[in-house]
Amino acid sequence: MILPILSYPDPRLKQQSSEVEVFDEELHALLGNMYETMLDREGVGLAGIQVNVPKRILIINIPREDKTQHKEDLLEIINPVITKKEGEIYFTEGCLSVPNFYEDVLRYDEVEISYQDRFGSPKTLHTQGYLAVAIQHEMDHLNGVLFVDRLSLMKRKKFEKEFKREQRSKGKR
Repeated sequence: MILPILSYPDPRLKQQSSEVEVFDEELHALLGNMYETMLDREGVGLAGIQVNVPKRILIINIPREDKTQHKEDLLEIINPVITKKEGEIYFTEGCLSVPNFYEDVLRYDEVEISYQDRFGSPKTLHTQGYLAVAIQHEMDHLNGVLFVDRLSLMKRKKFEKEFKREQRSKGKR
């Protein structure tokens, strides 16, 4: 089932997400619906809060070199914690909750996380580059942070100006 995605400036996106404690069929159904929603919106990641579920849940499916996404590459990450971080990388980010806006964001180039899978089993993942950036972006959502919150003052003002212009043009239709 395709779920509605909260859009900036919805205040619910600023909520802190709580830990997942029950790993049941309801959680599995939510993960499936999040995956369908992410693919429908042509995203590479989605956090629970973006579909109005303030739980520490995120999914990521990085496209392969041919730009296709494969279900076997899907990461379902629950209750993630960054355990190591190294290096820096600027990466152009976008967000399903902030449509049609892209900007370079400074992130760690390498991260290691501990998390749980859909069954509650503990996992560890060490990654770098695009996947590391995607994990940090989605983990920010769990803490009520959007990528535009990480922009410099000048870039943030540019975003606000573009956002207001887009809102005005939508109002004229």
